[in-house]
Amino acid sequence: MVETELPGQGVVFWPVGTGDSTTIVVGDNLVMQVDLRDMKAADEDDAVVAAVIDRLEETLPRPDGTTPYLAVFALTHADSDHCCGFGDLLESSILIGEIWATPRLWRELSEDKPMCEDAQRFQDEVERRVDATLKAIKDGKEPPSGDRVRIIGYDEDRKLHSYAELPDEYFTFPGDVITKIDGQDVEDRFEAFVHAPFKDHCAGDRNDTSLALQVQLKASDGTVGRLLFLGDLAYPIIKMIFENSEAAGNSDRVEWDVLLSPHHCSKKAMYADGEDGEEELKQDLLDLLQAHASPDARVIASSLPFREKDEKGNNPPHLLARDAYASITDYEVLCTGEYPSKEEPRPVVFALEPGLGLELVDVADLENKARRMWEAAGGGRRLLAALGASRYPATAFAAGAGLPHPRGTDAARAGVQQARGDKAEPAVQIGFGAA
Repeated sequence: MVETELPGQGVVFWPVGTGDSTTIVVGDNLVMQVDLRDMKAADEDDAVVAAVIDRLEETLPRPDGTTPYLAVFALTHADSDHCCGFGDLLESSILIGEIWATPRLWRELSEDKPMCEDAQRFQDEVERRVDATLKAIKDGKEPPSGDRVRIIGYDEDRKLHSYAELPDEYFTFPGDVITKIDGQDVEDRFEAFVHAPFKDHCAGDRNDTSLALQVQLKASDGTVGRLLFLGDLAYPIIKMIFENSEAAGNSDRVEWDVLLSPHHCSKKAMYADGEDGEEELKQDLLDLLQAHASPDARVIASSLPFREKDEKGNNPPHLLARDAYASITDYEVLCTGEYPSKEEPRPVVFALEPGLGLELVDVADLENKARRMWEAAGGGRRLLAALGASRYPATAFAAGAGLPHPRGTDAARAGVQQARGDKAEPAVQIGFGAA
């Protein structure tokens, strides 16, 4: 599995099979991880899934010069395909400044519902942070980085659980905007608008309590890139998110440039039972998604490669969902399991370019930039596999990914490159500087 650098500001969707692992680079040494799937299969020689924790250890910023620093880890919900490897993350050299958690796990524990080992490790860590925060407050102090926690969402059983003792500033609810990461005010470059989980669904299925966010990344010139994360939500709640946002005058909070397709490109996002009990396409949701998409909007399927056809009972990804998304955007859905090829998938990386927005970064661009950094530093730092660029030249890359000819911001980006020449440094910083 080839390595990759992180963009100076942007997002990385790691190939992890059918599961989620998304890294958001806010900038200025601040990186956020939304969900994690790091499997033992990633250690095999012929792996087609990423060893996410290893990649983070190698590429995260090190503000103190030694410790890889992850400012925030946010868990959408506690299914194993969203938290696999969290115990290994805790045991790694990475410092997690702050954790964002929903109340769902406390309810599951109180109801004695089974959960995977990594979900239990996550809950234990959140409980530790709640205790550490309460102790710090009692001592008249702020909890330090590494002990911070944020509870997102409301549960009717809140008074029964330990987190209920936290002061109000440690809670965030649907309709709230987060502009602080691990104690730092980042409003000038980051906002996370919370859409869900809703109070009314606190006792529902685990997927229905998924954390849903619109993340805005802001470049220094004011350019904004919008990411939409909907966890494993299905049609009824996704529709509610859009309708509630429009009714509240927050329609800008469901605008998107990049959408991580809900539940790994599951058809349940836009198919549901009709009046006759038969499954039908819900065009109303597709219309809402299309109405709030930017002209160059892209959809990501974090999943295994698509099958040749859908059959009843198949888990996602679903061709029906892929085709539905393709009908509302001008680009094909990018599947992490087959990008740019099924045999050797690579991370899907978008960089926030001033004046342009979130731009899909060619693998060769990342590799060439990383190589120049490595040479300038005199070597000694693991960056990208040296054979990557020769194995996937830019022309082969575009063809393998099934991408259309440049248009919109892609065409603008090509114009910028033509104007400045091929040897000029790109506008977007890749990585965090010299080793």
